Amino acid sequence: MEHPSQNIVNTHLMADFPELAHLAREDLEDLLADPAYFQAIFHSLPQVKLLYQGQADLGAANENIAKNNLAYQEDLYKLRSETQEAFDKAKSLEARWKDIEKEQREVYQRFDTQFLLMRLRHATIAQDDISEARANAFVQGSASDPSPAGLSGKDIDDFVKEFRELRKTYHKRVMWGERWASGDVAWPDD
Repeated sequence: MEHPSQNIVNTHLMADFPELAHLAREDLEDLLADPAYFQAIFHSLPQVKLLYQGQADLGAANENIAKNNLAYQEDLYKLRSETQEAFDKAKSLEARWKDIEKEQREVYQRFDTQFLLMRLRHATIAQDDISEARANAFVQGSASDPSPAGLSGKDIDDFVKEFRELRKTYHKRVMWGERWASGDVAWPDD
């Protein structure tokens, strides 16, 4: 007589693996004792056959994908090379852009209102120095030659004309600087 726990095991075993239901108890014991017999029965199970077939199908699909990938390899290497060249060119242009931007700032800086005002002030001071130097040279020249024949009326007229032009330019620059400082000069933002 069979033990009730064996029926439960057999029932659970048979429920999970109905393919083994046709095997006698002795065959089941041999199945557990003999690894070669176990492998033969195990590999004949439909679930295992499906598993191996699925594994083989996946392997074949992977191999097919690998072949397709290898077919694209040359194109990908070429594309990678072209992309690297484009990237290098972009980096080169970016560096050039920075240099051009710096040059542009330097060029535009010359037209900045503060820079122009500074140039006007420097030019005003330089103009004053030039006119004063010319006047001093004229006075020094006339002092070194005190004779009345040393300077002609034409020399004096030429000096007065030149000195007047120098001082006129100086006073115009002073006037422009004062207007600028008082806010009377407006620059359009074109």
